[in-house]
Amino acid sequence: MIKLFYSKDWPFDSTANKLDYELLDTGEGEKLERFGKYVFVRPYEDAVWSKTMGMKEKWAKADAKFWSSKVGAKAGWKMNKKIESKWEMEYKGIKFLASPTPFRHLGFFPEQASHWDFIEKKIKEWQDVRRQGSPDVGRLQPIKFLNLFGYTGVASLFALRAGAEVTHLDASKQTLASAKENQKLNTELAKAPMRVIEDDVLKFLEREEKRGNKYDAIIMDPPKFGRGPKGEIWKIEEMLPKLLSQVRKVLSDKPLFVILTSYAVDSSSLSLGYALADTMKDFKGSIEVGELCVLEKSNSRVIPLANTAVWSRDMV
Repeated sequence: MIKLFYSKDWPFDSTANKLDYELLDTGEGEKLERFGKYVFVRPYEDAVWSKTMGMKEKWAKADAKFWSSKVGAKAGWKMNKKIESKWEMEYKGIKFLASPTPFRHLGFFPEQASHWDFIEKKIKEWQDVRRQGSPDVGRLQPIKFLNLFGYTGVASLFALRAGAEVTHLDASKQTLASAKENQKLNTELAKAPMRVIEDDVLKFLEREEKRGNKYDAIIMDPPKFGRGPKGEIWKIEEMLPKLLSQVRKVLSDKPLFVILTSYAVDSSSLSLGYALADTMKDFKGSIEVGELCVLEKSNSRVIPLANTAVWSRDMV
């Protein structure tokens, strides 16, 4: 069964304490979003329907637009007003920076909020179960959480707040600098145990296997194409089986969850689910597959933006 993963907690009305992100409208190959005080137009090729008539003025007054090379224009941002290089945003008490990047992104992926909720909830629940069953609570080891292709680290911050010991990995030095900056924004987490590592994912996992390091929870968002810090080539259709094989080798004996997400156009949630199910076949748990979505303000539609598969250990 295909599930729609989305958070209902991105606030939509002016009476809320925070109005940090809204998907305002979609249509005609684009999406209209508000990130903090700025409104952006970005490509969304799957929007093969019309824009909402009542939103035309908002589309016209957007603060910036990212042009895709696919439409024949010069690719990149066109700013209609002066926009800060970065600004602070927040989701459920976790702060992070938004910033226009050369790749159309704004420094985080709003549709992944449902995964942030899941990560924090699962880690807290399992630690409560362990505490209740342990005669020596003080000697319990924290959940070890690994974020592969970790980007700017929002998921890592939710794991940190839940009490996990976090390893955050990405091949981009600039992205990792943003992850460290985001951690510092959250003063209560600034000194929490988070290793931030610049490395090629497969090489890192191979070394972790040799060192005998194990993880209880893993999240990964492999790109369709990318390069490691030493020019390593990544192609998801070729490398995903090897990635999952290496992930299996660094899992603890009783893993808590594994999350796999893909923005590759030709991927599907079912194929991700089958691959993850094969990886986790030796463990007792269940898999959910589906699409990461955001609720659209103009029509209350659930807009799909990525495919995902989630394996989780049964809590009993």
